[in-house]
Amino acid sequence: MATTDDDRRPKYQRIADSLREAIQSGDYGPGDRLPGENDLMTTHGVARMTARQALSVLRDEGVAEARKGAGVFVRAFRPIRRRSIERLARDQWGNGRSIWSADIENRALEVDRITVSEETAPDRISTVLNLTADETTCVRRRRFVLDGKPVLLATSYLPIPLVAGSAITQEDTGPGGTYARLAELGYEPVHFREEIRSRMPSKDEVAQLAMSAGTPVILICRTAYTDTGHPVEVNEMTLDAASYVLEYDFDANPRTTPTNG
Repeated sequence: MATTDDDRRPKYQRIADSLREAIQSGDYGPGDRLPGENDLMTTHGVARMTARQALSVLRDEGVAEARKGAGVFVRAFRPIRRRSIERLARDQWGNGRSIWSADIENRALEVDRITVSEETAPDRISTVLNLTADETTCVRRRRFVLDGKPVLLATSYLPIPLVAGSAITQEDTGPGGTYARLAELGYEPVHFREEIRSRMPSKDEVAQLAMSAGTPVILICRTAYTDTGHPVEVNEMTLDAASYVLEYDFDANPRTTPTNG
């Protein structure tokens, strides 16, 4: 019989694939314990290291998590479907809703850490916001926790000349959040640009997001513009990649957008 591409894959990969398929088919549900190293050694006739590598693949993908002294379990956390276009629509924040409400349905979201300060922005931010050398920014740093799991670190930069004295400089920005307050100030955001990258996390990011070993982070940098193309906010976000599905729903016909400058 001809050897297939799958047959030429390392044994630990084939075992990981079979376990993943069993999870996707519902044989193992959220919170269920997966076969341990001894079970996999017996079932597949492999060495302990091979069995260990197979389970490590699933942990690194965020599909499973190890519990000390108990084994490896199917991850119970349900990924967030981040609807990147719907969440930024004016119908969201313009009606007093959080942009998060487009993503989380009835799940429990908490901002468990928040600091607001006036700072000189890094050069990359000052350049995007067209700040002069003596202009500072309102910096809002938050950690978002969903269903008890840290999922996102976000740092927003807004020019102090635009937001000084407003609720944006307070921890609680009020209904609709920052974008609703910008609209009230006469700087309504009508156009957004998001740049997306990925990399492995720093030690601090692993700790803050309680991430499994080997899981990457998604970096999203969003800039908000007024109808005249004036940038009013830069938001740098760090997402636990295992906690998200990024969804984009848009038309094939391009639309005219304001000049960024």
